[in-house]
Amino acid sequence: MRKSGILMHITSLPSPYGIGTFGADAEAFVDWLVAAGQSYWQILPLSPTGYGESPYQSFSTFAGNPLMIDLDDLVSGGMLTKTACDEADYGADPAFVDFDKVYRSKMKLLNTAFKSFDEDVGYLAFVQEEAEWLDDYALFMAIKEQNELRSWQTWEKDLRFRKSKAIEAAREQLSERVNFWKFVQYIFMKQWNQLKRYANKNGVKIIGDLPIYVALDSADVWSNTDLFLLDVDCVPTKVAGVPPDYFSPTGQLWGNPLYNWERMKKEKYLWWVERVKKCADLFDVIRIDHFRAFDTYYAIPYGEKTAVNGKWQQGPRMDFFNAIEAELGKINIIAEDLGEVFESVTELLRDSGFPGMKILQFGFNPENSDSDHLPHHYPKNSVVYTGTHDNSTLKGWLQSQKPATRKMFTTYIKPGLFEGANFAAFRALYQSRAMLAILPMQDVLGLDDKARMNRPSTLGGNWIWRMKRGKNTARLAERLKGLAGVYFRNM
Repeated sequence: MRKSGILMHITSLPSPYGIGTFGADAEAFVDWLVAAGQSYWQILPLSPTGYGESPYQSFSTFAGNPLMIDLDDLVSGGMLTKTACDEADYGADPAFVDFDKVYRSKMKLLNTAFKSFDEDVGYLAFVQEEAEWLDDYALFMAIKEQNELRSWQTWEKDLRFRKSKAIEAAREQLSERVNFWKFVQYIFMKQWNQLKRYANKNGVKIIGDLPIYVALDSADVWSNTDLFLLDVDCVPTKVAGVPPDYFSPTGQLWGNPLYNWERMKKEKYLWWVERVKKCADLFDVIRIDHFRAFDTYYAIPYGEKTAVNGKWQQGPRMDFFNAIEAELGKINIIAEDLGEVFESVTELLRDSGFPGMKILQFGFNPENSDSDHLPHHYPKNSVVYTGTHDNSTLKGWLQSQKPATRKMFTTYIKPGLFEGANFAAFRALYQSRAMLAILPMQDVLGLDDKARMNRPSTLGGNWIWRMKRGKNTARLAERLKGLAGVYFRNM
C-alpha cells in the first residue's frame, strides 16, 4: 500500500527546555502528521549520544537518551517543580540545541527527580525485564562518572578487564549512582512507550534507526569484548568506515570497532538477536543503517588518520538475517543500501526481501546522465527520500550545484507556478512507484543548509537543528495532505 511520512528527529522538536522531548510538542507533531495525511514518522537513533553528540556514537545501543525525557511529566509526577525547570539555562536560541547547557541543566534536574522517586511496581518490573543490558549499562555509566567521563579504556586495569572482584566492589560502592541510571532509563522508556502508543492510536507508525556499529566507548563493547575485533589490551585491531566517496575524498573514518563475526556466528548471533528484538519493541519499522556491511564491510587498520588504506572484508550475509528471522520471525526492516554498492550487495538486498533506499538528490548531475536515483527508476519495494540526515537540505543542495545540474533538476521536476522546488520534488517522489516516500522536515519547511542535520566526516555543529514552534502550520499540512491524496498515499 502506498504511504508517505516525515523524517524528523525527536531532538529537533520545539520545547521550552532547549531540546525536543517526548512531551506535549511530540504529541502535537503526531497530530500535525495526521492532518498532513502522513502515515510514518521516521526518527534517528534514540540512544544516548557520545562523542560529538552523534546518535551513531552512543554509550549504549540498548539505552535511551536522557535528554529526550519530558520534564513537564516529572513535574506532574511531583518529582520536580515547574519553577526549577523554568529557571534552568538550556541555551538562548530556539533554532539550535546547545548540548553542553542542556546536558548540565537536565542532568541536574534528573538527579533532583531521582531523590524524590519512590520505586513502584512498574520500575521493579522494568529493571528485572531489562537486566541483561541495564545492569551493565548502569554500572558502566556510574564508573564513567567516577572517572570524569573518560573512556573505559583508561580505567584501572581490573575494571577495564571486568575482574569479578572489582566489578562487585564497584556495584556496591556506586549502588546509588547505578540506581540513578536505572531510574533514568525507566522514565525514558515509560515516556517513549506513551508517545509511541499515541502515534499508533492515531494511525502513525514509527520508523526507528538501528546503526550497524556501536561506539568503542560503550557499555556494549566493555561488557562484550570477545564479540569485537580487539587485541589482548582491548584495543581495536581494525575499525569501521567507508572508502573515498561522494561525501569525502579521503573516505570516512568512523572509528567504531568491528564485529568478530566468526564468534558471533558460533553464538547464533545472540547479541544481535537481543538488539534487533529491542528495536522491534521500540519501533514499528527498523531502518538498518549501512546495510551493505552485512555483505562486505570496510576494515581500516587501527591508528590510520584517514580511511584510504582500508580493505573490504566478507560479512555474514543471509546467514545473519536467517538467524534473526528464526528467533524473532518477520521484522519490518528498511535497508540503507547507499554508498559503494557491489553486485553482491544488490543480491543480498534481493534475497532479504527488504526495501532499499533511493535519494532524489543523487539522481542529478552535470552530465545529465540517467541514474537509479531518479523517480522513473524507483522500484515498488523501495523507500525514497529527497535527502537523509547526512545530506544537504534540498534548498541547500540546489544552491550548491553547478548550473548544469540545476538545469537538469528543473527540467526533470518542472516546478509549477508558485509551487516551489521542494513541493515539485515531493510530487516527483509521490507519483513514483515506490511504496513509501519520506520527506525530511527541513525540506517541507523549505530551509537552507543552516538547518542541515549532519555533515559526515566533520566535528562540531552537527545534530543541533530544531524546528521553531509554529512553523509546521495547518496550511502546510493541508498542502501535503492534498499532494498525498492526489497520488493515493494517504489511504
